[in-house]
Amino acid sequence: MSQTALELIGHHVLQHLTHDRPLFVAIQGPQGSGKSYTSSRLQSYLEASPHSLRVAVLSLDDLYLPHDQLRSLAASHPENVLWQGRGQPGTHDVALGLKILSALKDGSNPVELPRFDKSLFDGEGDRLPMDGTGVVINQPPRLDVVILEGWFVGFHPISREEILNRWDGVWKDEREKLGLGENEMGRVVDVEAINERLKEYVELWSFFDVFVQLKPNPPTSVLLSQYAVVYQWRLQQEHNMKAANGGRGMSDTAVKSFVDRYIPGYVFFGGLSPSVVDGIPLPKWSGRGLIVHLDEERKVTGTSYF
Repeated sequence: MSQTALELIGHHVLQHLTHDRPLFVAIQGPQGSGKSYTSSRLQSYLEASPHSLRVAVLSLDDLYLPHDQLRSLAASHPENVLWQGRGQPGTHDVALGLKILSALKDGSNPVELPRFDKSLFDGEGDRLPMDGTGVVINQPPRLDVVILEGWFVGFHPISREEILNRWDGVWKDEREKLGLGENEMGRVVDVEAINERLKEYVELWSFFDVFVQLKPNPPTSVLLSQYAVVYQWRLQQEHNMKAANGGRGMSDTAVKSFVDRYIPGYVFFGGLSPSVVDGIPLPKWSGRGLIVHLDEERKVTGTSYF
């Protein structure tokens, strides 16, 4: 990401910074789009002079359940392929997330941030002990900015009617383009189960004041899935991780299967506004959302607002 793009994101955050702190910033984008990199760069940008702010970054990935609980979830729902590994709603410790965000908002006591090591258990991953060896946010004073990044941050549950509409519409189209069988990545009832668990995350989203979305450009051909680039990006990400840690992680085949499980999440729940569910208010970030449009090389091609 260019310095100009970083400054644009930084400006978007700074213009909403008030005396009521911390400001909670959500960053969403598909796997491999650069969420973690962008969050780290943004943290450095905001912490440096002349801004000199206190900033913490938390990844939704670090809220994954420990490995044994992920395996228990998979074993207790053997028919639901979407829960046969980490990723989808239901595979995170939402209560821990709420505890961490609440403590950061309160600002009265030090807070240790959770960590999830994706390289453990042949790429299945495991949460590391919260024993003081990780990042500890010293409070008080209260932070100025809290950033949460994740692939489905801001996604909202939808109605059963909308699930059925998308199943026979956009999902049918996308899975055919990706070569996925009708029930290969879950049945309607499995998507409904994910939808139900997604409701638990809405309370997490309610903390956030500002939103940044990293969005890949549409494919150059109507024959290609709009999510094809996600496979490319995520594979690059895995190769980079394995190059850095001595080869620990997933095989290329495992990466494809891993990304396959995520695609229904984008198709069914990818909207950032709960426009199709009654009773869920508009999020606080409505009118404070920035979309950064990316090409296949993750170069910024434009921006828009929502």
